[in-house]
Amino acid sequence: MNLNTFNALCLPPGATLHEALARLDATAQGILLVTDAQERLLRTVTDGDLRRAALAGVSNEAPLSALPAHPPHTVGLQASQRDVLALMDAQRIDHVPVVDAAGHVVDLVTRRELSQRVYLSSPHLGEDEVALVQEAFTSNWIAPLGPHVDAFERELAARVGVQHAAATSSGTAALHLGLRLLGVGPGDVVLCSSLTFVASANPIKQLGATPVFIDSEPQSWNLSPQALAVALAALQAEGITPKAAVVVNLYGQSAEMDEIVPLLERYGVPMLEDAAESLGATYRDRPSGSFGKLAVFSFNGNKIITTSGGGMLVSNDATLIEHARKLSTQAREPARHYEHIEDGYNYRLSNVLAGIGRGQLRVLEQRVQSRREVFAQYRDALSGVPGLRWMAEPEGHQSTRWLSAFVLAGGDGESPQARRDALLDFLERHNVEARPVWKPMHLQPLYAACRYFLHAPGQDVSRALFEGGVCLPSGSNMSAAQRARVCELVAHGLELSWRSAA
Repeated sequence: MNLNTFNALCLPPGATLHEALARLDATAQGILLVTDAQERLLRTVTDGDLRRAALAGVSNEAPLSALPAHPPHTVGLQASQRDVLALMDAQRIDHVPVVDAAGHVVDLVTRRELSQRVYLSSPHLGEDEVALVQEAFTSNWIAPLGPHVDAFERELAARVGVQHAAATSSGTAALHLGLRLLGVGPGDVVLCSSLTFVASANPIKQLGATPVFIDSEPQSWNLSPQALAVALAALQAEGITPKAAVVVNLYGQSAEMDEIVPLLERYGVPMLEDAAESLGATYRDRPSGSFGKLAVFSFNGNKIITTSGGGMLVSNDATLIEHARKLSTQAREPARHYEHIEDGYNYRLSNVLAGIGRGQLRVLEQRVQSRREVFAQYRDALSGVPGLRWMAEPEGHQSTRWLSAFVLAGGDGESPQARRDALLDFLERHNVEARPVWKPMHLQPLYAACRYFLHAPGQDVSRALFEGGVCLPSGSNMSAAQRARVCELVAHGLELSWRSAA
């Protein structure tokens, strides 16, 4: 419910039973909150309370304070969704007020909303996937490889404007293969965006190389060309040429390739473009994933399109993709027997899952448009909320808005992270899945000892984005009612945060 609806549920103890009945009819929530002049909760009133009063002969003009005492069942601001549901079940109630430490009523959770979860980014299947999967079963091509895999590789490559593609079991597998194909091994240094999911960095470590992390720039939130230039110059002065650079396109938006590509070329560092989150995005009318020596996509269940689990490695270099296919099928040599001269992996995508991917790829444009509409609705509905800054879409960028993300400002003695966490707790209590922005790699215990280059002296952009950053539900299959519900809850949760900090 929105803040106006919540406020309409609050009545003073001097309000009459007749006024309470009218308010119950108008709000249609089945409950009212009786509060004193300081907004402290005194009790709740339901339809049942008013019916029992009428049967007992209490006048409609009697004040609510005339009703039998009934201490409310409440939870505090730190209560989880599980705590709320446990209280509902124990007391056989469908509404639980939330009060702060001073007893002020600040929120109301209903059983109905706890049965209707809004997910961050759920799979969205179309009409063609079932037929394509059935074709795989009918033809008995259900193991890795097959005609759907071949077709998916061709269709994906054409969609992103590259010549060759190799389908893999996951985006992480594609990253691992890509780094190995670029020759990354023990003792090497690999540059990597810090603001990303850990899968961007782990293959570097797993190959025995050392990651060096690069900060974000403030506008697009992607890898900072300014920090990259400093890092490349510093490493060159130490006699180090990075073996590769993993450049991440964050939350469906390309990095600033016009600045990054020439920098890497000048120092002779090949780019592995991590486009796991940005299929369908463009940068200056060129598809995301077409800038690197190699690039990877992910088809995990929460991505723009999904194969349940899967990925793709793409390149204009036929030799690299041919080698990727070999490595992903245990590096078997073309011999009658099983011959191996290098180690490989079981990384190929199944024909069944590739059929799902082909169906999903056919509706990519619609999925992107739907996510952009989700973002636009959020932006418009929350335009008047103070202290909220959306992830920008700089000139020349066309983002998929895979996830709609914003960053909160601090103030009034409270940190952005405290407000972020309070909002996330609030949303989760109402059964809405939201997440912090990725925790940067340079702040992860796993990579605490690695070097990190700031966007500017004293300006850690990635850290600030993490501390105040929130990702909202962004699925292309969200209903209009779900979108409106999230907008109302975010506005209410942030208003509560500002009021609590004041």
